[in-house]
Amino acid sequence: MAEGTDTWFVYLARCADGSYYTGIAKDVAARIRAHDSGKGARYTRGRGPLVVCATRRCRSKGAALRLELLVKGLTRAQKEAIAEPALFRAFARRTLR
Repeated sequence: MAEGTDTWFVYLARCADGSYYTGIAKDVAARIRAHDSGKGARYTRGRGPLVVCATRRCRSKGAALRLELLVKGLTRAQKEAIAEPALFRAFARRTLR
């Protein structure tokens, strides 16, 4: 998934317990493997396996961090509402203007 050295992705993943986790990575597949093996974020330990619901490519790490913060601030219902790829992309376009 990683395309260039400056390309970052924001991802929204559903944990096995039904909760959502949002993170950033240059290689989302490798990051999900890290989460599933217990070497990712503390929140995801014991909550795997994770299923990626949606990703969004960002032009910089800063843009990815801003979008991640915005998504993490959403309620569970709001995260469920954007958990499809097209809806996640539309949310990102609206919020990163």
